[in-house]
Amino acid sequence: MVDMNVVSEFLTAAEAGDINALKGYLQQGVDINSQNKRKRTAILLAAMNDQLETVKFLIQEGADIDLQDQICLNPFLYGCINGKLELVKMMLQANTDLERLTRFGGVGIHPASEKGFVEVVRELVTTTDINVNHTNICGWTPLIEAILLNDGGEKQQEIVRLLVEHGADTQLVDQYGVTPLAMAREKGFTEIEKILLEAGAK
Repeated sequence: MVDMNVVSEFLTAAEAGDINALKGYLQQGVDINSQNKRKRTAILLAAMNDQLETVKFLIQEGADIDLQDQICLNPFLYGCINGKLELVKMMLQANTDLERLTRFGGVGIHPASEKGFVEVVRELVTTTDINVNHTNICGWTPLIEAILLNDGGEKQQEIVRLLVEHGADTQLVDQYGVTPLAMAREKGFTEIEKILLEAGAK
């Protein structure tokens, strides 16, 4: 049994991006997937601190990239939520599980669509088969989030365009039966309304 203090030091080294220290701890037998009280692993802590070389090292050493913490974060979902394109690409290359859910029951493209992270959304729709029509616990698809939870500006317009071009169903309604088109109209998002109408929305 490895001492908990050693595990704590291992996780701190991951946060700091100290790869040499991590190598030493792994040689001592520390479990690469050890978690702190918040269930955060070394690779998640490295990801959250932009230590991408350390993330790469831990992937090579066999870290479980899909383990989630108490609030459902793993490196891929953290990257999607925070617009970290390089991290997202790294996780996709390592075959991250695209079906892991956020604490709101969405897949990675939900928060990226909501928050206006165009490049992350583009990466996901063009290089993966992530479910662009997944419905979260609020009854929202990524398309609905892109309309409902942001300002309708150029980034959101581009995200709506990307989503409909890659299979987003414009007829999927929220839990109250409201369509994406009705939402766009209600918010006065005329550019998004146009994109939806061109995509055949009713």
